[in-house]
Amino acid sequence: MSELRIRCRNNGKKISVPFGSSLYDVFAQANFHMDYGPVAARVNNKVQGMNYRFYNNKDVEFLSLTSPSGMRTYIRTLFFILAKAVEDTFPEAKLVIGSAVSRGYYCELHLGRPVEEEDVRVIRQRMQEIIDADMFIHRIQCPIEDAIEMFQRHGMTSKVQLLESQDSLYTYYYKLGDTIDYFYGCLLTRTSQVHLFDLVKFYDSLLLRIPSVKDPSRLEEMVEQQKMLGVIREHRRWQDILGVRTVGELNAAILAGHATDLINVSEALQEKKLVGIADEIAERGARIVLLAGPSSSGKTTTAKRLAILVMACGLRPHIISTDDYFVNRVDTPKDANGEYDFECIEAVDTELFNKQMNALLSGEEVELPRYDFRSGERVFEGRKLRIGPDDVILLEGNHALNPIFTRQIPEEKKFRIYVSALTTIQLDDHNHIPTDDIRLLRRILRDYRYRGFSAVETIKRGPSVKAGEEKWILPFQELADATFNSALLYELGVIRDQVIPILEQVPERAVEYAEASRLRKFLAYFLSIPGDQVPPTSLLREFAGGSSFKY
Repeated sequence: MSELRIRCRNNGKKISVPFGSSLYDVFAQANFHMDYGPVAARVNNKVQGMNYRFYNNKDVEFLSLTSPSGMRTYIRTLFFILAKAVEDTFPEAKLVIGSAVSRGYYCELHLGRPVEEEDVRVIRQRMQEIIDADMFIHRIQCPIEDAIEMFQRHGMTSKVQLLESQDSLYTYYYKLGDTIDYFYGCLLTRTSQVHLFDLVKFYDSLLLRIPSVKDPSRLEEMVEQQKMLGVIREHRRWQDILGVRTVGELNAAILAGHATDLINVSEALQEKKLVGIADEIAERGARIVLLAGPSSSGKTTTAKRLAILVMACGLRPHIISTDDYFVNRVDTPKDANGEYDFECIEAVDTELFNKQMNALLSGEEVELPRYDFRSGERVFEGRKLRIGPDDVILLEGNHALNPIFTRQIPEEKKFRIYVSALTTIQLDDHNHIPTDDIRLLRRILRDYRYRGFSAVETIKRGPSVKAGEEKWILPFQELADATFNSALLYELGVIRDQVIPILEQVPERAVEYAEASRLRKFLAYFLSIPGDQVPPTSLLREFAGGSSFKY
């Protein structure tokens, strides 16, 4: 029997294993302990499930639950267990696994009647029984037409539509007992590997609770996100208007020649939402409008579009960026690694900002600063401003919703808006599309086109960007007076042909290849939509180019 040479990156060992050995065999030979793992592995920098077998020499890095890829593997497995539990307990019900909210996953359970606490208890108990039974999760490859026929027999329409729009010869599916499903990405191999979860009644449906990435021994702490849930429900209504809730339905609409209609209606729905926000600002008599949101949420374009609509309400808008209130670079705090921490609130001169805003509200003239990123210093260039009773300041930036940032400004003068690509269509009923992925793809495209950064550089910065968002932006989203969902139903069809070539430039030897490969596979589910029908004022133009706004 041939011997293969496997290099384990976790401990640097070079291991000899027989031809056809599994990742579990290699892990046993590597002989090291891993808390909460391994749940998956990077094989030649591509994430694989632990059922992967070796037929060539490879590099391997085992992943625990504390890694993003490991947690995704765990969560997908929980989705499968939930889907089986619903199938076993309520065979006629429909389950739609949806968006991340309240540090869990909002799942719509359609029973033909209101969901009750007892329903949730029964499903939760069945999930635990499946986990305790230590059932094996089979990954089965087959011709794609066989998978389509199988899902058709089981009435799994969203999966049929997704697979019918693909040009692959073969695909795979998962089997758990008598339950079959398709998932975008690998799963755990046995149900007993799920050590922690909870399922609770959440308003009119369910919330699937998951372990904390930082400490997998405990569940993520639930947070109140009623406003976020409201946005999710509103977006579902928009999808119903368009008749597009899944990628399969989107692809079918594109093939039917309705791409332009999708673009026009999606843009009109966003415009209608912004019109309502502008009207509310005018009715309240707010003088300072604060826009915040995570990276690549489209804050800048939202502020520019809102300025036009505020003007249509008879007000004079003035757009200011929080970036101009950065302290000088030499005074910027440093993080644990000794690097400048531009994400923290202390990196901004909140005293100067509050002083200038209150002066403006009092009718005084102020000279606004500009932050010179090249020199790392704040400069004053004679840009003066005085506002009257019909003027309104639009301030956009990461810290705009943080109460510390505007602590000296009267509450009645402020109007807060949270902007993010909060939700979009699903791959199918059991595969949601993470909003983080939408923003990452936008950022990769923007950074490459306008900032000269490669996909490797953008992906590498991802964890630090996310950490800053979780600390300084997300905790304040429920303080917003209005929430604007910047996701567009059609956008991934437009940007896929621009982003895939950028992702293909990531070399296999780079650690970031795993994420680039995952994103390429994800974008391949979407059919292309020509971008020439996207309006020049569209938020998508901020990333894809061709905007009529100046940035």
